[in-house]
Amino acid sequence: MQMPKQKPHRSKQNYGTPNILVRAVELDYGENFYLDLAADASNTKAPLFFDEAKNSLIQPWHELPGMLWLNPPFENLKVWAAKCEKEAALGARIIMLTPASVGSNWFAEYCHNKCFVTFIRPRIIFEGCKDPYPKDCMLTSYGFNSVGYDIWDWKEKALTGTDE
Repeated sequence: MQMPKQKPHRSKQNYGTPNILVRAVELDYGENFYLDLAADASNTKAPLFFDEAKNSLIQPWHELPGMLWLNPPFENLKVWAAKCEKEAALGARIIMLTPASVGSNWFAEYCHNKCFVTFIRPRIIFEGCKDPYPKDCMLTSYGFNSVGYDIWDWKEKALTGTDE
């Protein structure tokens, strides 16, 4: 298997999350996503979405009802994680998908002991890709009154509706 070449700050940033993963998350949380915080019409995972023109980072997420999905561009995760922490403190409920960058400053500042972190397996094959993403990924859940860590086989949940 040939791995994708690393192209910092030059790689495609709008790969869609596989629908099967999104469905597994919705099953696990018992509700569908209300809005996708970083999407476009071709890759949104919710009925409503903020695209680049709407600039999600300046929107008041805490004023939105329901559960919010976020698969942000991976090139600058610090701004997205900071926004998640801030908006969750005001009442937003956000689930963010990112690489499992537990050694990064943004993780230490805005995730560790501030949200529930779920390390997910197996690795994700993003829409439009044929091979799995070369890094492990995680979900950070903000605003659900829970802090901690877990490992989750999302595919099992998506295929069976259970965590067996």
